[in-house]
Amino acid sequence: MSALSIAAWPSQARLLFPGLCASAVVAAAATFLSQHYGAPVMLFALMLGLAMNFLSEEGRCAPGIEFAARQVLRWGVALLGLRITVAQIVALGWHPVLLVLVSVVLTIGVSMVVARMMGFQSLFGLLSGGATAICGASAALALAAALPSHPQKERATLFTVVVVSSLSTVAMIAYPMLAQWLGLDARMAGVFLGATIHDVAQVVGAGYGMSQETGDVATFVKLLRVATLLPVIVFAVACTRARGGHAGGGKRPPLLPWFAVAFALLVLVNSTGWIARPVADLGSDLSRWFLVAAIAAIGMKTRIRELATVGIKPVLLMLGETAFLAILVLVLLRWAP
Repeated sequence: MSALSIAAWPSQARLLFPGLCASAVVAAAATFLSQHYGAPVMLFALMLGLAMNFLSEEGRCAPGIEFAARQVLRWGVALLGLRITVAQIVALGWHPVLLVLVSVVLTIGVSMVVARMMGFQSLFGLLSGGATAICGASAALALAAALPSHPQKERATLFTVVVVSSLSTVAMIAYPMLAQWLGLDARMAGVFLGATIHDVAQVVGAGYGMSQETGDVATFVKLLRVATLLPVIVFAVACTRARGGHAGGGKRPPLLPWFAVAFALLVLVNSTGWIARPVADLGSDLSRWFLVAAIAAIGMKTRIRELATVGIKPVLLMLGETAFLAILVLVLLRWAP
């Protein structure tokens, strides 16, 4: 690194500080509201960010908000690797692993095809299908970070996060009742909840709301879905490279973005036990804070008038993806040994 770039750090920090501070304040407010009212923190961050949209149009805050929406987002995705270990995946046995792999692949594949049939780009199907199949808002943000710049990308990302967070909250309430109505035992109910509910927090709430065993199984299955994020990011970047980079014809992104490599390395290092539990917990908390701050920044960058023009078709697409995933998992559960 050159001495010139190091010397520029103080001025760069002064440039970014107002926007980063605004994103952090919104993230703290969203976390407070989420803890007191039980709604998804990502949804609160989005709503508060949208309400503070004027900050992104002001010269002092704009650079920091842009930095939070891009770089802080990537840091948060990388630190997600501290949430899982290889041992947790192995402990599930082969059937839940196979179930998760099949459901993720089919949900994303069908989403891309249906999105194309509905007149959207297949990459929007990849974004919304990945959010549905993997880990909700976190997956949407991770995939958005891997996809090329595009005039509509941030609006599509914001819309996906809003809808997937809302559907995850509905699923947290409805799916345990569905599992009881279907007569699923504790283990099968845990697999169903972990394989279908979008966000980690809602999986934990739904699972442990039924029983300790159901909650444990649901959490492990959910973490297995999170582990599929890396290959899906690689697939997203490969799709982008096949299209020749971004819409403007810029250079192709690397096949493995740095944050995807960091995610994989942290999973491997965390699996060795070398990272003390308090350190891993701190990294996981930082990941959550970074992602909440990033989605707050994306909300601040978004113009509500533009978001309102998306129409009903994207909502129907994501409703269909959610229903498809739930039905597919129930069918696959019937094949369980």
